[in-house]
Amino acid sequence: MMKPIFTLTLFFLFTLFTVRAQLRPNIVLILADDMGYSDLGCFGSEIQTPNLDRMAKEGIKMTNFYNASRCCPSRASLLTGLYPHQAGVGDMMNKRPFPAYQGFLNKTSVTLAELLKGAGYGTYMAGKWHVGQEKENWPLQRGFQRYYGLIDGANSYFENRPYRPNQKLTIALDNEAIVPPTDYYSSDAYTDYAMTFIGEHLDTKKESPFFLYLAFQAPHWPLHAKPQDIAKYRGKYMEGWDAVRERRFEKQQQLGLLPPTTKLSPMDTALRKWNDCSWEEKVKWDEKMAVYAAMVDELDQNVGRLVDYLQSKGQLENTVFIFLSDNGASNETITNTGFTADIRAANEFPASHPRSFTAYGIEGAAVSNTPFKKFKHWEFEGGNATGFIAYGPKFLPRGKQFDLPAHLIDIMPTLAQWSGANYPKNYAGNTIKPMEGMSLLPIWTEGQRSADREICFEHEGNKGVRKGKWKLVSSYPENKWHLYDIEKDRSETIDLSATFPKIYHEMVQIYENWAKRVGVIPYEQLAQKTS
Repeated sequence: MMKPIFTLTLFFLFTLFTVRAQLRPNIVLILADDMGYSDLGCFGSEIQTPNLDRMAKEGIKMTNFYNASRCCPSRASLLTGLYPHQAGVGDMMNKRPFPAYQGFLNKTSVTLAELLKGAGYGTYMAGKWHVGQEKENWPLQRGFQRYYGLIDGANSYFENRPYRPNQKLTIALDNEAIVPPTDYYSSDAYTDYAMTFIGEHLDTKKESPFFLYLAFQAPHWPLHAKPQDIAKYRGKYMEGWDAVRERRFEKQQQLGLLPPTTKLSPMDTALRKWNDCSWEEKVKWDEKMAVYAAMVDELDQNVGRLVDYLQSKGQLENTVFIFLSDNGASNETITNTGFTADIRAANEFPASHPRSFTAYGIEGAAVSNTPFKKFKHWEFEGGNATGFIAYGPKFLPRGKQFDLPAHLIDIMPTLAQWSGANYPKNYAGNTIKPMEGMSLLPIWTEGQRSADREICFEHEGNKGVRKGKWKLVSSYPENKWHLYDIEKDRSETIDLSATFPKIYHEMVQIYENWAKRVGVIPYEQLAQKTS
């Protein structure tokens, strides 16, 4: 009698484990690169993004979600649930002699992959890494079981093409650098490998859920897209940046993304007037915008490919998706300073040419960041606000929009709750810093409203604090604080620091306490300590 009972007990335990594993969702985290707040159709754009628009319509949109305003810091925060400085990536430099600015993920943080791997998830990544150039800091050394993508911060979409003198750009498969094939296009390649990794997982570990981090390079410069997609947008931007921006703002108002009292922020003073441009300049800008739009379109196409693949494998129903961008749109340009002769020569090609190497500059970024001011790098809304989508009909409510402030630090506790993972106090012999954020699931599924939580920002001397309806912002090198009522003035046009001095001083103190706690170094001092 003992043997049948023992066998039945084992069967019951195995079945229970399998059921619990199936109740935990597969998790797909998708990150866009340098994509502005208004670049998706569901956030105001004319660009065709039907797959992400459907996820937003049938899932969740968050309209006050924040990143860390720059590539490396945002990725560090997203992966660890800490503020960038706490994870060792306070800015873009790789060799700062301060723990908060070492330039790669430190050992007192645990990554999403390390957390979820410990909870029985398969962990996979495809795309841009950019939080550690040396091999000991690559994805497989931080909890991912398979990896394919760009270790560095930017590259051609069609080939491996260093753009600065003595630069080595690394496209890697797992722990080895590889040469991409002749028909390479990065957005497609990242998705191809993501599906390959998931397929391998389903073949060997189907009883376990998986975590996929798909970090697209798009639409970061250089402007590279495929001819058939560029053709869809050529000629659509000849009205000029003012007109496109105003049309996006009107759509945002219709979608209810912004408070009704929001005004379109004034154009940046560095922008020329459209009517002062020559015909050749207008055509050149239209060409750049057509390529940029095609890059966003192609990103969305690849999201659709991934969704179709999961559906074909019977996994879509048991999968949740999160989509966001690492920072606001970039006003950067590809100039002669610091670039190779090959890249300088590439500026002679039109943006649609595969050998070109260019960016859409301040004009395009002003459109992408509608209705906000400033860009990537700053802590105004144009730098650190992102469109945010969460989708998973089996796990999330449908068609909900939330205006509560949230941040990258909230992804770790949210995924920990979804997965049932226990965030560790110690990992691999190191004491781990506690999570900084809060799970978003009670907000999404139970309608809970958080108190006026404090969210802080700092990047290369640019500083900010969000608390409730208030936002305090300072830009470098001006170093002057401005106070805004975001619930009435989302585009930060009216400084209320003199009107509400008590709130102003309270917010300044919040920032000072936070900066001391996480290891922020004043930028004037930091800039002198490069090694």
